[in-house]
Amino acid sequence: MDHFFLYSAVILTIIIAVPLYRVLYGPTLFDRLLATNAIATKTIVLICLIGFLFGRIDMFIDITLAYAVLGFIGSLIIAKFVSIKNVERE
Repeated sequence: MDHFFLYSAVILTIIIAVPLYRVLYGPTLFDRLLATNAIATKTIVLICLIGFLFGRIDMFIDITLAYAVLGFIGSLIIAKFVSIKNVERE
């Protein structure tokens, strides 16, 4: 069963590279923001898988909760910054 989770973690790491392309070469800021959120979501799942592999899922769940809150707050801050910048242009 550990091999299944290990292979899942490797595949998930490869899947994270797909939105990374959008972050680097996205045409708009919103595309980059959505790709960053997708990477954060996949990273949360990856951290949980690593926690299961190490046998310390309780500690890694706390880490993923903190990571999720920081990602959400970061998205709100960027959205607020973009909305204020758009209001100043008009």
